[in-house]
Amino acid sequence: MYGLSGRLGSVLALVVVGALLGGCGSRALNRAPVEDRGTGAGRSAVMDPSTQAVKQPPGFENAGKPGYYTVKPGDTLIRIGLDHGQAAKDIARWSNLENPNRLEVGQVLRVVPPTATVTASGVVAKPVTQASATSVASVPAPAASAEKPAAAAPTPASSAPAPAAATGEDEIAWIWPTNGPVLAGFDEVKNKGLDIAGTAGDPVVAAADGRVVYVGAGLRGYGNLIILKHNNTYLTAYAHNQTLLIKEDQSVRKGQKIAEMGSSDADRVKLHFEVRRQGKPVDPAKYLPAR
Repeated sequence: MYGLSGRLGSVLALVVVGALLGGCGSRALNRAPVEDRGTGAGRSAVMDPSTQAVKQPPGFENAGKPGYYTVKPGDTLIRIGLDHGQAAKDIARWSNLENPNRLEVGQVLRVVPPTATVTASGVVAKPVTQASATSVASVPAPAASAEKPAAAAPTPASSAPAPAAATGEDEIAWIWPTNGPVLAGFDEVKNKGLDIAGTAGDPVVAAADGRVVYVGAGLRGYGNLIILKHNNTYLTAYAHNQTLLIKEDQSVRKGQKIAEMGSSDADRVKLHFEVRRQGKPVDPAKYLPAR
């Protein structure tokens, strides 16, 4: 009898121990939630995606502000300058560009002088300080313009009508940049200036006093190009030249020979001539004197 009860007691003892061990194992399986695993650094990387900083393009804080421009695919500093009536070098300086030849899509550039005031009607800047960009109306043409080719002698400035778009100190008495017939007139979409016929080597002259802000072939579709800045309002562009006779930052006078006509990046010999008012192309025929 004792042997039977002893064996029964042993069996019960084993059952109790097994139950206790089973209970401990069950609690161990449910002790640690998943999100607590790993180190603190690991948890931060998984739980907080904002820790991965996004690099913003230079000047992004000025996006959309008056006087600033956001770079788009295909833009060049020369094109941006032409479209805003500014010298590319000036935009590079105002925007603190380390390498003007490398622009980033989304980058924001300053396209007006730091001293300019931007209004709803446009940009009102302080008067241009360079003597080269003084209004033609206040500077008489020098007698020493003998270098001007006879073939390129323009219609006298006195016959030029006052341009409707120019007022005050920025009013200019323009002359024709060359004497050939007009091949194609102004079109806001297809032709942003006048195409003027001629023969290779014909003289191209400055349409007004100004400062050279670009000389080169860096703007697609224009070939050998010259851009002159005349005052705070006007730029002129002279494209497809065969020979360029001036340098950047040089002062030029109205009627001065600046290039020789050619066919660079064009289907024939011609001069493509543009007048830009605060960067916007306008019809040169409305500014040039009647022939």
